[in-house]
Amino acid sequence: MTIESALGVRAAAPPPRVPVGGGAGARRGRPPPPPPSLPSNSDESSFLPKSYESIRASDIQHKAFPSAFTPSAIALYQRADGGKLTADDERDVARITTELGQKHIDQVQKVVPGPPSKDGKYTMTLVQIDKKTAGQPVQADAAKMLRDDVGQLTKGTHLQVKLGGPAAQALDAQDASKAGNALIGLGTFAIILVSLLVIFRAPILAVLPLILIALVSAVAKGLIAYATKLFGLQANDSVSSILIVVLFGVGTDYFLFLMFRYRERLRAGDEPKQAVINAVARVGEAVASAAGAVVIAFLALSLSTLGSLKQMGPALAIAVTATLVAALTLIPAVVSLIGPKVFWPSKSWQHEPRGASFAALGRGVQRRPALTAAASGLVLVVLAIGALGFKANFDLASGSMPKTKESMVVQDELKTAYSAGAAAPTDVYLSSTNGKPLDKSAFAAYTDKLGAVDGVASARVSQLNKDGTTADFTVTLKYEAATDKAIAAVDRVRDVAHSDAPAGTEAVVGGLSSIYKDIDTAVDHDYRTVFPVAAVLIMIILGLLLRSVVAPWYLIASVGLGFGATLGATVWVFQGLRGHSGLMFLIPVIVYLFVVAIGTDYNILMIARLREEAREGRTPREAAGVALRHTGPTVAAAGFILAATFATMMLAGNALLKEMGFAVSFGIAIAAFVMAMFFTPSLTALIGHAAWWPGHADRALPEAGSESPADETPDGPVRTPSKLHN
Repeated sequence: MTIESALGVRAAAPPPRVPVGGGAGARRGRPPPPPPSLPSNSDESSFLPKSYESIRASDIQHKAFPSAFTPSAIALYQRADGGKLTADDERDVARITTELGQKHIDQVQKVVPGPPSKDGKYTMTLVQIDKKTAGQPVQADAAKMLRDDVGQLTKGTHLQVKLGGPAAQALDAQDASKAGNALIGLGTFAIILVSLLVIFRAPILAVLPLILIALVSAVAKGLIAYATKLFGLQANDSVSSILIVVLFGVGTDYFLFLMFRYRERLRAGDEPKQAVINAVARVGEAVASAAGAVVIAFLALSLSTLGSLKQMGPALAIAVTATLVAALTLIPAVVSLIGPKVFWPSKSWQHEPRGASFAALGRGVQRRPALTAAASGLVLVVLAIGALGFKANFDLASGSMPKTKESMVVQDELKTAYSAGAAAPTDVYLSSTNGKPLDKSAFAAYTDKLGAVDGVASARVSQLNKDGTTADFTVTLKYEAATDKAIAAVDRVRDVAHSDAPAGTEAVVGGLSSIYKDIDTAVDHDYRTVFPVAAVLIMIILGLLLRSVVAPWYLIASVGLGFGATLGATVWVFQGLRGHSGLMFLIPVIVYLFVVAIGTDYNILMIARLREEAREGRTPREAAGVALRHTGPTVAAAGFILAATFATMMLAGNALLKEMGFAVSFGIAIAAFVMAMFFTPSLTALIGHAAWWPGHADRALPEAGSESPADETPDGPVRTPSKLHN
């Protein structure tokens, strides 16, 4: 997976645009691979709205300077002995550049020589690839051919060559993604299989969800591909890794919700088929509400400014919807056919263990709800303090693949050889607003003002379009393009460029740092839009489920605390212990969606059971104790498996997925083992009947008289078959 390609950001550090001429002519290409199931596009103009300044600057560049380009691939040369390049070496590079252009590789439009480094140890060949296919597999294919061909052409010389740039990064990330997805898939499969074997000691039950969810996965991917074409969406590789864990993690959650309740109904004396019916009737509403919360949260991503998130949302929502349908239809049908043999060879379904640990936990919450709420709340608050130290990191390329990949080595060497700022310059495009040629006499003063901005190393006029109506001022920053300092500096450059533009002109600032600045702005917009919309919609779902106005407020507040605790713990681990300069800027959005959406599943399951127990006539404290006794094992098992499946993302070997895997798995663990198991039931017990105002959904129903709180043993209630009341 490459988040930088999904965002369409040129994550390489290319040298300045170079005016060139000529074309590729007829092109040589290999047979095209089979078409992908999901089309992909990573042109930045497709992922940031055209209203953003960096995109407007890109449009001006293309119109005013059509012969200039930012290379899609960079062949970087150096001597094998590390010394300065000789005249013979330079002639070899010129020959290689010419011959590489004559090969007419598919998608390659221009091949031109690049500037040498100041120390004379490096030089380069710049390659322009068709921008219309940016991010698509054909560009990675072109990069592979370029890498092979330039390597062959360099043989017999004293040169070493490496291929970098966005197209090469896409190729390397594609290879890393395949390996990462394989590890994630195998890890997810192994965790679910082993965990279910340990929990149920039943091989059929351990294998069954994997088979059923695999079928759902195939259907979901087909639906996503169909929806992508039908609604003109643009899918990307950023969905693939997350889709694996969402389908198998959430699918296993819903499977567990049903199986634990099915086993409980069998223990209560229901006939096998009736036990399935009762299980679906009792837990189905909670499962549907939980899935609804997840779908709503994912669909809220459609409000995002960033294309990667905007397009990820509907895809994941479709996957969860397919999983929900299977959970309420396919899974119960299969379990009904198999019957109690699904638990073979274990006999645990025939009787409930006495003295179970969750019964003890339930009694503890029942006796001391205030202490439990205070202790669990304190844990969340302390962890949430760490979120105040969050810093965003925009180095997407380094975060999305190992530093040892060839394109990453090229990026690092470019920074060293050509200086951090020079590797990705900022461009100020000054255009006439009245269609008349620009006054060149004002250029010097304007250049001086740009060069005097804090964080700018130099500024110069690099080119003027043929009509003289647009000038390109190349501004070199002192800092690497993706750093906080560079983003802050480009913000100051924009202020000066706009305010000091000569009369009758308009200035627009572009370049890689400018793109990152706009992405930063877009993410801030998403924080203010996606977060509250998702929260409000989830609260509505909770209100409809619980027929309450009070409960949704403290439930969503607890989930908010869980979000803060998760982000805080991730900051402490990666920025503190591991010394990262910051977390990938997408982490808060991802954490919010997964912790708020999927983490709400456990709160919904627990609160629904609290309501069920209260309807049977138990006091709020008794209901909390009994609910924890019966639902605690389900929440613990589901939370552990889901957290572990998300943790497999840390196997992918890149910083982004490591941070994402840790954050989401930790957040799921917090949601299951702190919020749902202790904070929610204890707080509900303290609030009492007022938690269900104004609907009084905790009041006993007339037809629920067959079960009574009087049917108690020292370890909890003895379940007997009863009429359905849920």
